[in-house]
Amino acid sequence: MPLLVSHSPTPIHMNIQKDAVVTLRYKVADATTGKLVDEGSTPMVYLHGGYENTFPKIEAALEGKAVGYQATLHLKPEDAFGERDESLMRTIPKSDFPPGVKVGGQLEGRNDQGQPQVYNVVKIKGPQVILDGNHPLAGKSLKFSFTVTGVRTATAEEIAHRHVHGEHGHHH
Repeated sequence: MPLLVSHSPTPIHMNIQKDAVVTLRYKVADATTGKLVDEGSTPMVYLHGGYENTFPKIEAALEGKAVGYQATLHLKPEDAFGERDESLMRTIPKSDFPPGVKVGGQLEGRNDQGQPQVYNVVKIKGPQVILDGNHPLAGKSLKFSFTVTGVRTATAEEIAHRHVHGEHGHHH
């Protein structure tokens, strides 16, 4: 009778594909000035495969890649947070402004279509407060540098909910 040798299982080496949960270590810089805008102090974890959990250009660059893959992408405004929309600027009287909110703070209001909109407080000028509903990185070209640190199959619940659960993902 032949001798059976037991092997310890080798870890499954998975490539990024639809319904994979991808973990990235990343940094984001303004492509024009080189200034770091996000140090990526916590990893980015997203559900891959068109769930709108990250920008399409990032997903396209990661398709088929595996743990250890590194790259730097240059994202134009239209590939990232979009162009600035000046119709999202608001000037309101300071008397309508909630107490305690300062420049750099955020308020929730409504845009011209009546949809909820988050506004950043950009300036307080005498009796007026200037609000900006654009994402702070709108209109900017970005340099997104990353390393893939994890790839796993998403759970059925994550796929049904269209986002990652658990550590660094969404919690219920």
